[in-house]
Amino acid sequence: MLLTVAVENTRTLVGLVFEGTVKRHWWVGTDPRRTADEWAVLLQGLLTGEAPVSGIALCSAVPHVLHELRAVVSRYYRNVPSVVVEPGVKTGLPVLVDNPREVGTDRIANALGAVTLYGAPCLVVDVGTAITIDVVNPAGAFVGGVIAPGIETATDALGEAAAQLRRVELVRPRSVVARNTVEALQSGAIHGFAALVDGLVARIRTEQSLDDDLPVVITGALAPLLIGQLTTAVHDEPLLTLRGLFQAYTRNFR
Repeated sequence: MLLTVAVENTRTLVGLVFEGTVKRHWWVGTDPRRTADEWAVLLQGLLTGEAPVSGIALCSAVPHVLHELRAVVSRYYRNVPSVVVEPGVKTGLPVLVDNPREVGTDRIANALGAVTLYGAPCLVVDVGTAITIDVVNPAGAFVGGVIAPGIETATDALGEAAAQLRRVELVRPRSVVARNTVEALQSGAIHGFAALVDGLVARIRTEQSLDDDLPVVITGALAPLLIGQLTTAVHDEPLLTLRGLFQAYTRNFR
C-alpha cells in the first residue's frame, strides 16, 4: 500500500493508494508548527487497522512541513521506499517554464495525474488556498499557468479590510443578486470565482490555440463550491494529487 501525502498551505491530503486506486483518504489541517514526531503520531493514528505501508510519495507547498515529513520518513519508515516530488525527481512530465524550481510540486503532481487519466493537452484547475489553472500542451509538457487568490483567502481578506463586512459561510446563495449582506458576500465568492475560472479557461484556450473540447480537470478541497456554478465542462477529480503522486512513485521504483 502506497502512503501519499500532499501538503497544501491550509490543508493536507493523506491517502492510501493500491495499484493506482485510492482506497482511503483523509483531509487534515496543515500546521507549520507540527513536529516530525507529531506528524508520525497523526499518520500512525490514521493508518491504524490498514494494510502495511510499502512505499511513500510526498509533495508539499510548505517547505517547513516538508522538512518535518522528511524526518518522519527517515525516523519511522527508514526501510520503506519513498519519493518526494521536487526538482530533479523523475516524473516523465517536462516542465517548460522560466524557472522549474518555482513551480509548486502539487501542481506538477496534479498535471501528472491529469495527463495519466485524460491525456494531453489538458487544463488542471485546483481550488484551494489559491486557485491555480495549469496547462499541459499537446506534447505532454507542463508549460505554465495562472495563480489567483483562493475563495477563502479572498473572503477572509475582505472581512479583515472592510469594517462593515464579516466572514460568512461559503455556501451558494439563493440568487446571484442578493438581498442582504451575507448572501451578497456569498454570491461574490461562489459566482464571482466561478466566473473567474470560466473566464481564465476561455482566455487560455484562445491564447494557447487549444480546442474547446480539451479536458479541463478540477480538483482541490474547495472545488465542490464551484463545480455546479461553472459553465465550463469539467472532470471532477477530488483526489487528483494523490493519483499524480502514485504515478511519480511508479516512475521511480518500477
